[in-house]
Amino acid sequence: MPSVMESSEGGEEGESLSYEEMEDNNVSPTDLSELLKEGTKESHDRAENTQFVKDFLKGRIKKELFKLATTALYFTYSALEEEMDRNKDNPVFAPLYFPLELHRKEALIKDMKYFYGEDWEEKIQCSEATQQYVDRIHHVGQHEPELLVAHAYTRYMGDLSGGQVLKKVAQRALKLPSTEEGIQFYTFENISNAQQFKQLYRARLNTLDLDKHCKERIVEEANRAFRFNMQVFDELDQIGRSLTEAAEDGGVPVHDGKGDIRKCPYYADKLGKAAPGCPYHTAVALAKQPVVQLILAACVAVAAGAAAWYIM
Repeated sequence: MPSVMESSEGGEEGESLSYEEMEDNNVSPTDLSELLKEGTKESHDRAENTQFVKDFLKGRIKKELFKLATTALYFTYSALEEEMDRNKDNPVFAPLYFPLELHRKEALIKDMKYFYGEDWEEKIQCSEATQQYVDRIHHVGQHEPELLVAHAYTRYMGDLSGGQVLKKVAQRALKLPSTEEGIQFYTFENISNAQQFKQLYRARLNTLDLDKHCKERIVEEANRAFRFNMQVFDELDQIGRSLTEAAEDGGVPVHDGKGDIRKCPYYADKLGKAAPGCPYHTAVALAKQPVVQLILAACVAVAAGAAAWYIM
């Protein structure tokens, strides 16, 4: 989902995301919060203008695609919060450790159960783009923990900003319950005022004892985090184009008329993990050909004649 973007109401074309924030006169241009804000603006623009995000903001989100996006978030936050727990006492990250207020894994588990059922863990897999993102988070958490700041900032500040717009769009477009099942990820029960919390978080960023070079590396890593997010968006957009009409209507696209889309070889092929073409879809397409129908009819006639002869 888009990150570190403040929300505002859109016009007829749907919701929109902007960068407007409450000014803080106590910050300086060399503070990490300001360096991150200014240093990632271009990445903001690119992320906001990916096709997946633009369609999402206009309410053009298929239920199956939203489920896959939620799955990507589950794997991402599982990795992020594992590394945050690992570094909760490390001075380069400790001031930003807010598990009660921010952690999303448990909320995402609720969403996964809502969409996939109690056996959700057996029905999901980490996509290629998401796995690359996850691998990077684990690397920085274990080897360069100061860069974990960039990933936490990019994700959580975005969730408290533009993420709240996406919550409303998804609830309306997918006709999700008013009780917020399926969108628990966007609900921060322990944050009463998002704007005030974001100001607190930025203030904590500025207390980190980091030199100029380290701050520059964190800004660079934040831009890298944006690129990982955009790769996930592009992957979802590709998958979205392959979904069947049933998925567009909120149904479950499948290869055999029922079941899980991930079990369809055609879906796996879109992720570069299987041979091209779905056997079921291919068989159905062939069956619609006039020549094939004539052959099938002839076979049926022969079989019927043989059966009649046998009975006589």
